[in-house]
Amino acid sequence: MNSSIDVKIKDINPVTVAFISVKGDFSQIPMTFQKLYGWITQKGYKPIGPSIAVYYNIPGEVPDEQLRWELRSQLSGDIAEVGPDVEGLGVKKSDAVKMATTIYKGPYENIEPIYVALNTWIATNDYEVNGPVEELYYNDPTIAGEEPVTEIRFPIRKR
Repeated sequence: MNSSIDVKIKDINPVTVAFISVKGDFSQIPMTFQKLYGWITQKGYKPIGPSIAVYYNIPGEVPDEQLRWELRSQLSGDIAEVGPDVEGLGVKKSDAVKMATTIYKGPYENIEPIYVALNTWIATNDYEVNGPVEELYYNDPTIAGEEPVTEIRFPIRKR
């Protein structure tokens, strides 16, 4: 279907992020973002840029209750690393990484073919996936009339 996706290779620099680590079904994502941003506000941090989800495994690899994922928000300023606390919330610096990326516009339930196409592009261009997949959310799809705009990012290295 989407074999002609537009893929870009990006070198991503380290950034400071607030994060929450989670284990369980992805249906918890909206509520977990609320928890993360509530914590950020409580701490007086200033979020910048798009929200980020990091997926350490995918449905079908493990039962839904064993899915491991993390939500992140890049923070403005020089903030010390802390945590994670008992609720999985903390601040850390992300790693520098090379990513194969593509932009997807549309509902999340139709995103799987984009993942397949990006994986195919990676394999046919002599790369391999080198870490967890990320999604960056450029808008809030809960706002009426907003079509989700998502950047899908796979960390890569040459084979």
